[in-house]
Amino acid sequence: MSHVIEIKVRGYHLDLFRHVNNARYLEFLEEARWSFLEVTDNLNVLDQHGYAFAVVNININYRRAAYMGEILRVVTSMKSIGVRRCVMHQAITLKDADTVIADADVTFVIVDTQAEKAVVLEGELRAGMERMAD
Repeated sequence: MSHVIEIKVRGYHLDLFRHVNNARYLEFLEEARWSFLEVTDNLNVLDQHGYAFAVVNININYRRAAYMGEILRVVTSMKSIGVRRCVMHQAITLKDADTVIADADVTFVIVDTQAEKAVVLEGELRAGMERMAD
């Protein structure tokens, strides 16, 4: 399963060079991950069990600058599900074009907020992650 959101580049996304600052791409990717968790109902599952979503590694490739007024598509998909960690692949492209702006592999864990430790992905929690992969 892939999830897609669109983001219009606004003036506040730009740096002094008048293109999107590299740190903003991380925010765009985060917005897309939150949206993916919402549409698969995983935010509710995490909340009900006292769990939190925690990014532990991001490998990002910057391919092309994005400029004010451009519409970006952020595509998010589950790449792999392990015992305790998962990897999402995300790509930012120009809307209606194959032009890749950036792509990233994002490794995350689900943390028990009481124990402050990553949990084993089993039962309802694993099923939620697998819904994102279908």
